[in-house]
Amino acid sequence: MYDDQKIDDTQMKRAPTPTEKRTKIPLRRAPMPLARRLLQICTTAMAESLEGEDLTPLQYGVLAYVWGEPDIDQLGLAARVGIDRTNTSLLVDQLEAKGLIARRVSDEDRRVRQLRLTLRGDSVHKRLAPIVRRRQDQLLATLGDAERDAFMQMLIRVIDANEELARPGTGRKKRLPVVA
Repeated sequence: MYDDQKIDDTQMKRAPTPTEKRTKIPLRRAPMPLARRLLQICTTAMAESLEGEDLTPLQYGVLAYVWGEPDIDQLGLAARVGIDRTNTSLLVDQLEAKGLIARRVSDEDRRVRQLRLTLRGDSVHKRLAPIVRRRQDQLLATLGDAERDAFMQMLIRVIDANEELARPGTGRKKRLPVVA
């Protein structure tokens, strides 16, 4: 139920759920504000997991995708990470400069750049993956095993059903032209 829906008398008399009791900040029961709040929590958790490393959460995400799909091309990576091609190229440039990713021209299509972790990139990923996994488990610790699985399946279902709305850069303010 969303905040702005009418509540009948029986719903008003119910006891607050454990989450409602603990929540210090009133949360709006609507998907978009809740998703934004979850994004903030996940971003902070990831940043804390990478503290002391020379990696941003997005750079680590790229490492994880490339680790999981060796020889992924930059366009496929952009689609999975949910960023535009220009930013994907910049991220790959940064990770290549750090010696974590290697780019090579595809044998099938010379226009395609395939990505693979270097030995150093693989080592960094292997070292950080358990830390990130533990942090993800901590975030979901409030849910039982079946609830975690259901939560993940529901997130995937909502994302899959609305994939056409996943457009990198949507909602950003357009830059005004610089007048000399």
